[in-house]
Amino acid sequence: MPESNASEATPGVPAAAIRDLRVHYDLAALDIADTAETPLAQFRSWFADAQSAELIEPNAMVVSTATTDGSVSGRTVLLKEADARGFAFYTNLDSLKGEQLRANPYVAAVFPWYPLHRQVVVSGPVVPVPRAEAAAYFASRPRESQLGAWASKQSTVISDREVLHDRFTAMEQRFSGREVEFPPFWGGFIIQAHSVEFWQGRPSRLHDRIVYLTDDAQRGLSEPDAWRRERRSP
Repeated sequence: MPESNASEATPGVPAAAIRDLRVHYDLAALDIADTAETPLAQFRSWFADAQSAELIEPNAMVVSTATTDGSVSGRTVLLKEADARGFAFYTNLDSLKGEQLRANPYVAAVFPWYPLHRQVVVSGPVVPVPRAEAAAYFASRPRESQLGAWASKQSTVISDREVLHDRFTAMEQRFSGREVEFPPFWGGFIIQAHSVEFWQGRPSRLHDRIVYLTDDAQRGLSEPDAWRRERRSP
């Protein structure tokens, strides 16, 4: 088998185009003394900064799940609630992530707030959002999104996009003139974080990393005595 030459350029892409991309991080600093007592308070503070900076979808987070044998998958989902219980998101329960979470109910979620040179990393087990609460949220969604939830058998293979259009049209007809029912295969998960890391980019790649840790994720995000803070090396 011939040896590969790492210096060879990919056709159409200059060899240095990717490896020479760099950003100088110098917007802010982060010290334990300046952080809130709880991860929820700190998250809400940083989330407000992201909103003030008019970041596109600051509630977008990359959620990674894994099978019981360690195969990992990731995708972007939208945070829909951050309260004392944890971080909540919604999905098709029969999707790949739904299947993986039933078998291995742990996630890592990353909020990549690049323009602020920040990211937040949340890790911990998940529990289902109560069905009544999930139903109430589903009822608040735009009608097109409700119909889309019924039309898409998430993560399954389809022959082409027309399949989706046909299913959507069928759902429009099915629920014509009435409210869209709450699907039995749709719901949410709450991340009961046991670790929440706040990362602030700094010069020379000597970034600030402040991590909140708890030994009892079920106590939630808002009890100061349940959490300890530590600084970690970048």
